[in-house]
Amino acid sequence: MNAAKLRQQIAFIVLGVVTLFVIAPILLTIFYVTKNGIGAISWEFITQPPRNGMRQGGIFPAIVGTILLVVGTMLFSLPLGVLSAIYLVEYARDNFFTRLVKLSVVNLSGIPSIVYGLFGFTMFVLFLRLGTSILAGSLTLAIMSLPVIITATKEALESVPVSFREISLSLGATKWQTVRHCVLPYAVPGILTGTVLSLGRAAGETAPILFTVAAFYLPRLPRSLFDQVMALPYHLYVISTQVPNMPAELSFATGFVLIALVFLMNLASIILRAHYRKKRLW
Repeated sequence: MNAAKLRQQIAFIVLGVVTLFVIAPILLTIFYVTKNGIGAISWEFITQPPRNGMRQGGIFPAIVGTILLVVGTMLFSLPLGVLSAIYLVEYARDNFFTRLVKLSVVNLSGIPSIVYGLFGFTMFVLFLRLGTSILAGSLTLAIMSLPVIITATKEALESVPVSFREISLSLGATKWQTVRHCVLPYAVPGILTGTVLSLGRAAGETAPILFTVAAFYLPRLPRSLFDQVMALPYHLYVISTQVPNMPAELSFATGFVLIALVFLMNLASIILRAHYRKKRLW
């Protein structure tokens, strides 16, 4: 075996060990939560509201509340994020202002979620007088999700070959027609990836919804966008830290449902991404 192959094998082994160290804690966490919570999963647990101070019953209102917040976040953040990325990639000139905007988008991704929660509370709950509501919570989570969606969409658009644009424009298509028909369809897999990553984060956040929408105990479903809701992350925090004599298996079961919800979102993204990747021409 020559030196080059030996170095290659050593590099593969090192990369494999590093990958194992990254994946192992995640798998162990999922295994531990599943092992301790699967016994409490039942049809009643999924479809019934909590009872007896949340020590009995189910988590149906929290599941519905989480889904409503995720849908609301997507409705507000996806169009704005995609359109912003299209402008930055396809229309904006490379100058000081656009470079500042791009740098700001990257920096916004690193802001702690509790800061977004405080901003949402100040802007939407107090200033715009939306109250602690689904609307205020969705807007706050949407702002938190925008940097990830913009960055992912921007990278997806830039990955489409320039020749696609040149051929479309040479045939007489307008700039928007080129973007709409020759660029966006091939950037959809990347856009979906960024969107699902941001929505998965939004589904699991506690700090932003703590200030803007989450209710401690609300065993009924919301009737309008201006109602509070229970949400799985906050409900998990409450029953794990604030409710005395809470059966541990109910906490683990709630965590299992939250993990399963995020997993289903990612699975749907993988299926859609595979569908659109079949249409790629390169």
